[in-house]
Amino acid sequence: MINSGDTAFMLISAALVCLMTPGLAFFYGGLVRKKNVLTIMTQIFISIGIVSAIWFLCGFSLAFGPDVKGIIGNMHYAFLNGVGMLPNHIYGHTIPFMVFFIYQQMFAIVTPALITGAFADRVNFKSYLIFSVAWSFLVYIPLVHWIWGGGFLQKLGVIDFAGGIVVHLSAGFAAWASVFFIGKRIILPNEDNTPHNITYVALGTGLLWFGWFGFNGGGALAANGTAAVAFVNTNIAGSIAMVTWLIISWVHKKRPSFMGTLTGAVAGLVTITPAAGYVEPWAAVIIGLAASTACYLAIQLRMKLGLDDALDVWGIHGVGGMLGSILLGVFAVKSIGGVDGWIAGNFNQFIIQLFAVVITAAYSFIVTFVLLKVINHFVPVRVSKEEEIIGLDDSIYKEHAYNMLSFNQHSKVQPIEAEKLIMK
Repeated sequence: MINSGDTAFMLISAALVCLMTPGLAFFYGGLVRKKNVLTIMTQIFISIGIVSAIWFLCGFSLAFGPDVKGIIGNMHYAFLNGVGMLPNHIYGHTIPFMVFFIYQQMFAIVTPALITGAFADRVNFKSYLIFSVAWSFLVYIPLVHWIWGGGFLQKLGVIDFAGGIVVHLSAGFAAWASVFFIGKRIILPNEDNTPHNITYVALGTGLLWFGWFGFNGGGALAANGTAAVAFVNTNIAGSIAMVTWLIISWVHKKRPSFMGTLTGAVAGLVTITPAAGYVEPWAAVIIGLAASTACYLAIQLRMKLGLDDALDVWGIHGVGGMLGSILLGVFAVKSIGGVDGWIAGNFNQFIIQLFAVVITAAYSFIVTFVLLKVINHFVPVRVSKEEEIIGLDDSIYKEHAYNMLSFNQHSKVQPIEAEKLIMK
């Protein structure tokens, strides 16, 4: 039977998750160089259109349709066949099935958009469009089915409240694969490679944090106590991680950093996501502390290895999603989400979570790498050297985020200088 309160809550949650995609556009847009702002924002915004079409046509059905050998759903719900105003008792007893559809659609939209931060400033838009479609079908949709749609990992007992494995881990390790395949950006001597607009990053963080209450809270599929716990845990973990990152970076770099506080908040929000509706608030504090520590160290390792994950998608989303999914297996309590973890005496849940993390990370990395290799045979994944140096906003879109004549004039001379450097 439909409950109007639950339905309203889930519609609001879906809208909040929808807001996270523009929030991500501002977050990433502020982090890149000014000559590529529109490029990364376009890559993120276009995900709304592409993935919405995929989800309507058959994506939702393949993810949540009746199980086919634990691997994928069938085409029963294609074109929203049978997805209407009545509940589907597998996916929400008190909300219309169509509400569940739109809520899950917002997750499907934001996940491939997360990957763009890793290969910022250097990917051809046409190849990106092909990649986002293929990755949704080959990586995201199967993972959703495996863990949320009745697939083999769900049958094994894997739990993921709001997408630590399905969203963040999968996107993070796909990002890691793209870094190995695409290679480093071209950065000229004396070129400023710091975030060009930290106020955009702050705006994006605020929108993401706000949207995250729907992202995590909506995982309860009802306006109930579990949703309340998820709301509280989300804010606690984000806040603790923010302060922890500030302290760590302050000690490490001998100065406070606003960018550090913003990055730490996102790390905490990512890491609590899989556990938000399964753990008590005291555990969210520990998860927030662990999130900033692990993600900060991951970024330092990435820098030491010389890998160019431009916006640290792997270090935040990959490592954060992995850590949160494992800690869920440690701190889960039956009184919150119906499942006990290691501390409550169920060591098996910890092992199951660990297994799911390994399987998902390996699958996402390998399939993404192979997919990029295949696409590159038909359409160059990376832009030309000249296009990259000029900036993708100008070279691909002929549009500019800022009306700065001096900047545009300077961009036109850069290719000549760069070619001399490249030939050395």
